[in-house]
Amino acid sequence: MGKTLTYKILDAHKVSEDLENNKMSIKIDHTLTQDATGTMAYLEFISFGIDKVKTELSVSYVDHNTLQNGFMNADDHKFLQTVANKYGIVFSKAGNGICHQVNLERFAKPGKTLLGSDSHTPTSSGVGALAIGAGGLDVACAMAGMPFTIVRPKVVGVKLINKLRDGVSAKDIIIHLIGLMTVKGGVNKVIEYYGDGVKTLGVPERATICNMGAELGATSSVFPSDEVTREFLKIQSREEDFVPLSRDEDSVYDENYTIDLATLEPCASCPNSPDNVKNISELKDIKVDQVLIGSCTNSSYYDFVKVASILKGKKIHKDVSLGIAPGSQQVLQMITKNGILDVLLEAGARILESACGPCIGMGQSPATDAVSLRTFNRNFYGRSGTNSAKVYLVSPEVAALSAVNGYISSPLGLKLDKFSMNVTYPKCDSLLYKPEYKGEVVMGPNIKPLPKFEPIGENFDAKVMISLEDNITTDHIMPAGAKVLPYRSNIEKISEFVFSNIDEGFSKRCLDNGSGVIVAKENYGQGSSREHAAIAPRYLGIKAVIASSFARIHKKNLINFGILPIEVNMEADLFDEINVKYDRNTITVTNKTKNKSYTVENPLTDEEYNLISVGGLLNTF
Repeated sequence: MGKTLTYKILDAHKVSEDLENNKMSIKIDHTLTQDATGTMAYLEFISFGIDKVKTELSVSYVDHNTLQNGFMNADDHKFLQTVANKYGIVFSKAGNGICHQVNLERFAKPGKTLLGSDSHTPTSSGVGALAIGAGGLDVACAMAGMPFTIVRPKVVGVKLINKLRDGVSAKDIIIHLIGLMTVKGGVNKVIEYYGDGVKTLGVPERATICNMGAELGATSSVFPSDEVTREFLKIQSREEDFVPLSRDEDSVYDENYTIDLATLEPCASCPNSPDNVKNISELKDIKVDQVLIGSCTNSSYYDFVKVASILKGKKIHKDVSLGIAPGSQQVLQMITKNGILDVLLEAGARILESACGPCIGMGQSPATDAVSLRTFNRNFYGRSGTNSAKVYLVSPEVAALSAVNGYISSPLGLKLDKFSMNVTYPKCDSLLYKPEYKGEVVMGPNIKPLPKFEPIGENFDAKVMISLEDNITTDHIMPAGAKVLPYRSNIEKISEFVFSNIDEGFSKRCLDNGSGVIVAKENYGQGSSREHAAIAPRYLGIKAVIASSFARIHKKNLINFGILPIEVNMEADLFDEINVKYDRNTITVTNKTKNKSYTVENPLTDEEYNLISVGGLLNTF
């Protein structure tokens, strides 16, 4: 039996394997960080006492906290630049672009492993890399030369056949798949694309699909490296990086889907979950207040060619605010030189910085109860900065046409006047800095030392601090946005915001009680890789999270910081008294208030059990 592309790359990087626990450890070639997670990741890396990174390539991007309405974000940027210069990391300055778009253009290579402290790191898998999102501490360990351990993933084969119709895009492919598989359907799986339909998709389209694979909870997604990949690397002046890679024809997948591209319709992820999917034809005539085009999902030159084709000679509706954010300096230069920027401005678009911006809650919050169409990847409750807003995730074509009409509109069958794709792709390295391996690290006053956590103990009592439903996201746990993000390097301060969008009294209640547990249902911790959603609750005294199931990255983050993840479907209410007792073999949870006990086999590996026992990974150094 032949190999899938996924396991060709994994096996080529395998360091060790634990078949009993279904785990494997792999060598990481490249890493990336962004500033919202990177400050903490580099504080962790520095604590190891290593003189330089051990990877082939590590890149530090500044793209999240770019609103500098005080000293804190600017101080973090200075810290990141001085760390990069001293320890051997390429530094991408604020304004250079979104980490995933720039990484795709300048650094992603077929067959390489990439670990990034951002859940949308799999964007780079669009060129045939195997790119994985993780918590900052795992990325710090990878930079120190340590292998990265994952559950041996199942591989989901998605066969693409035929060709997309006019007005249908790659965004519709992945939204459709999320609707089929749900936001927890990809946990501990890699989504692998194959079939004749793959050849009809360019690398920017493949990257869009891999990017939103994170919304399935998948470990990664991957496309083959073929002649389309070669052409992309060639126009990026990187043809020497090309390596042909594909599955063996007789390889077998653990799960199979077939998507006929010729039958797809434009669709949308409706409020407030990426898997709440409907065709645009079901949403027609819904009035639109705001349209935003950009983010790491849809901010390539290819995307803006389509947008400009729709907006050319037209004006946006008087009741619509249209914001445009090119994904990189390269994209911005190209749309400027090719006349696309003029088209966007003449239509009435607002041009935003080449950064994550509104996707992470940095500006452009919608009005109360507004309908916002976004070409982004997440529409979780409160993520836009306006809790009452109704956020729809759509393709650039749907976004642009709806901005003109003032209501949600389907571009199906719309033939676009093409702007030339045969243009020069500039390198745009003016804001990329190679390290000099010298200098001192500069820390501003808001950058605080890493907190130290004592072990939680193997038998403890605690109260339930909050009881939650299915699909709680890291945005619920640790909100982002301009108010919160500046405190990413100050755990004491940022802990005040834990669950603040849904329970303003949570942090005070935890501190008043001294210790506690969180109870939830399915897929707890989906979404962002932000390890602050584990560190800050640990700082508040949370010792365990009891849930029916966990998202992959968040579960690992909990273990890394000494919080016990317990997979039990337990009935509990706020302030119920809980006892937790565990050893190497079993975990017993007793709801003392309701006089009910739940005993399960301890699923932790020896390594994970030891991390909980000592209070987290940082206590092992």
